[in-house]
Amino acid sequence: MKVKITADSTCDLPQEFIDRYGIRIFPLYIVRDGEALRDGIDITPDDLYAYTQATGKLCGTAASTVADYADGWRECLEECDAVVHVAFSSELSVTCANARLAAEEVGSVYVVDSLNLSTGYGQLVLDAAIMASGGAGPQEIVAEIESLVPKMDVSFVLNTLDYLRRGGRCTAVQALGANLLGIKPCIEVHDGKMGVAKKYRGKIEAAYHQYIRDRLQGRDDIDLRRVFITDSGLPDDVRRRLRQTVLECQPFAEVYNNRAGCTISGHCGPWCMGVLYYHK
Repeated sequence: MKVKITADSTCDLPQEFIDRYGIRIFPLYIVRDGEALRDGIDITPDDLYAYTQATGKLCGTAASTVADYADGWRECLEECDAVVHVAFSSELSVTCANARLAAEEVGSVYVVDSLNLSTGYGQLVLDAAIMASGGAGPQEIVAEIESLVPKMDVSFVLNTLDYLRRGGRCTAVQALGANLLGIKPCIEVHDGKMGVAKKYRGKIEAAYHQYIRDRLQGRDDIDLRRVFITDSGLPDDVRRRLRQTVLECQPFAEVYNNRAGCTISGHCGPWCMGVLYYHK
């Protein structure tokens, strides 16, 4: 049986994996001045930052529609026997609900709620694709990915609260107080929802390295297969130093630096960074 893996653009998977495993990506929409643009196709994170800097406004986001999924999956099913769609967290978007409605309409489509975002979500997509390439059936893939969802550790450090404030996710007073005090909050994802875990002070790169040590150092419950160091726009030299600190803390077999797409970048702003990995 041939199984196709599909996902939403918020999985932030590097293009090399998308190409290698033939993953179909459904772009969310970025809304700029009333125009709906496809995430990663019609607009990039740098475009978002330039727009906000020039106007003081944020771009909005909109979910993929039921019709987007239904039309795309019908195309997929012309060449495969079944589709497994790993969806963006149902707690953060209606994409998962739309996907389930479309799956009922199309048939032979299985939807898994990732309850995660960015490359935490992306790792689930990647493991589903690896299983599909090895000949696993849709039910087997769904069962395995659902078992991995609670093992995923997703967190990130914000450099500024301005983007969350403009997006209505924190008040102006909270943002002003944090920025004046130099606070860099760490956001964790639990059961698909975001919450503040810890607060760092000082320069952002120093906060990154302390955050990495806090998450990784001295732990024996981490699955060392793979880690993603995902950011919303960092210089290459900073990325290299972060990678070195990660490997000083844990001997991961695979370490990937990659950049988040428009959805995450638009909510978090530039210089956001996280380490994302599985627990045993």
